[in-house]
Amino acid sequence: MRKPIIAGNWKMYKTIAEALEFADAVKNDSDTENVEAVICAPFTIIKDLKAALKGTNIKLGAQNFHYEDEGAFTGEVSAKMLLEIGVEYVIVGHSERRQYFNETDETVNLKVKKALSTGLTPIICVGESLEQREQGVTEKVITEQVEAALVTVSPEEALKTVIAYEPIWAIGTGKTATSAQANEACLQIREKLSKIYGEDTSQRIRIQYGGSVKPGNIKEIMSQSDIDGALVGGASLVAEDYLKLIKF
Repeated sequence: MRKPIIAGNWKMYKTIAEALEFADAVKNDSDTENVEAVICAPFTIIKDLKAALKGTNIKLGAQNFHYEDEGAFTGEVSAKMLLEIGVEYVIVGHSERRQYFNETDETVNLKVKKALSTGLTPIICVGESLEQREQGVTEKVITEQVEAALVTVSPEEALKTVIAYEPIWAIGTGKTATSAQANEACLQIREKLSKIYGEDTSQRIRIQYGGSVKPGNIKEIMSQSDIDGALVGGASLVAEDYLKLIKF
């Protein structure tokens, strides 16, 4: 049985004061034993948010990191820096990182391996553009991204990853893949995982859907056979909505 995982991606939103206000609104109503609840916050917020959410089941994640342990990489943070402030998850390969910051399949793979070797759980993002969907190459694009992200990752390590299918055309646009479209893509990812690692391992890896997920559609999305969670942007910024998401 795959435990559902709902992760909020706060992107470049919220000051420390705003994050603490959010924490105060959710901390007494966030008991989610049957769902893994995560917030991937901006670096500046994480330490304070971690302290404010102490005693809850909500885990903290980061939105990016560098695959090197240290060095002359201005503006970057390392895995050990994240671990020191209580981070457990890290988003890798989000389409915005690929689009604006030159993230490639190769750097995604390096980050996945570094996350796993240090004890961080990578949330590996894959997804197609609208043009690619219209060309009928969605399966080719997302399965190639999955395969590239997991180069030299063992079956045992793969079990410690989360895959997030986020069609680029549905991120922040208000457009959402239908639950059937989302599940079809997640099934294609699982079938690729089965080819790489075998059926047993593929059935144990959690696959999320992301792309304009909100309280109004979370239940339908989570009812699908191969969707094990959601990576949520805008809706996760509102305390009331976040609680509805993790209690779908």
